Amino acid sequence: MKTLKFAVLPGDGIGPEVMEVALDVLKSAGEEFSFTLDYENADIGGIAFDKHGTAFPDSTKQVCEASEAILFGSVGGPKWESLPPKEQPERAALLPIRKAFSLYANVRPGLLYPELTDASPLKKERIPNGIDIVCIRELTGGIYFGQPKSTSTLGNGEEQAIDTMVYKTSEIERISEVAINTAKARGNRVCSVDKANVLETSVLWRKVVTTYFAKHAPEIELSHMYVDNAAMQLARDPNQFDVLFTENMFGDILSDEMGVICGSLGMLASASLGAQKNSLGFPFGLYEPSGGTAPDIAGKGIANPCAQILSVAMMLRYSFGQLEAATAIETAVEKAVTSGNRTGDIAFGIDPISTKAMGEAVLSHL
Repeated sequence: MKTLKFAVLPGDGIGPEVMEVALDVLKSAGEEFSFTLDYENADIGGIAFDKHGTAFPDSTKQVCEASEAILFGSVGGPKWESLPPKEQPERAALLPIRKAFSLYANVRPGLLYPELTDASPLKKERIPNGIDIVCIRELTGGIYFGQPKSTSTLGNGEEQAIDTMVYKTSEIERISEVAINTAKARGNRVCSVDKANVLETSVLWRKVVTTYFAKHAPEIELSHMYVDNAAMQLARDPNQFDVLFTENMFGDILSDEMGVICGSLGMLASASLGAQKNSLGFPFGLYEPSGGTAPDIAGKGIANPCAQILSVAMMLRYSFGQLEAATAIETAVEKAVTSGNRTGDIAFGIDPISTKAMGEAVLSHL
């Protein structure tokens, strides 16, 4: 039997609750598909700040370095909002861990099952067959990481803040390759999103993307769209897209919009893939739900664990090559939330259910 070695970083809020259920599903999948689990828990985010004085302690980094992948929960919450911005969990944990492991490619599926179209804010006639798109976001470049980055007081007493957007050819080329591989596994269509009518970085983005696709994947249908239009088109007709592909800040915004039109962030998983390979020859990656810590319901046992469970499936697929097990988990989630027992309503927060019960519903179909 194969052994899957990974780090478990539950984090804050609902993170530990949904992580427990997701691990139960993973253990069951291991029994079915003949693999065992070797994982170690470590602190990240607010709980790490409380215990270690930093949101991403060296001990957690060492656990991750000794693993083949990272299964991540969520970080942050009101308790730590009074900290200086650079010490707040969302900034002091997520950005450093992405940098530490060169997690440059965020793959976020936007999936709404046809049976659950009523959960979307879009009119049903716009999405009669549900939604099935993928957003590829560059994750370690752009305005979030560019230097200089500072806040200063001018001579006249005004405060001035500076953020710098920077992209290099190599950064754009490597994320282009992820978009190409994703499109080849789907519909061979990619829409690259930028703001090339205003930003120099977007001019370079469009130039490099066009050249790279023409050279390495001429069979892929490539289109370009300005980000403001892309935001409108995503709300008007999401299924006109197959693979949406964009830089860091635009991807941050558009992928959350995608989550809204798909009905619930509680159903959306994501993979952040790194430049390095693990010892198995697969990409080292971090896998997490697209939603947050949901502090308003943390500890109540009613959080939807489906996004965390689907993150497990993505980890199996991308970092361990366990395609059959990944598909089985995804199918089990689909059956659990689309069956006729109102579980679908529950999955989208329309009707409360315990986190544990949702996990049991998924397990019943695995």
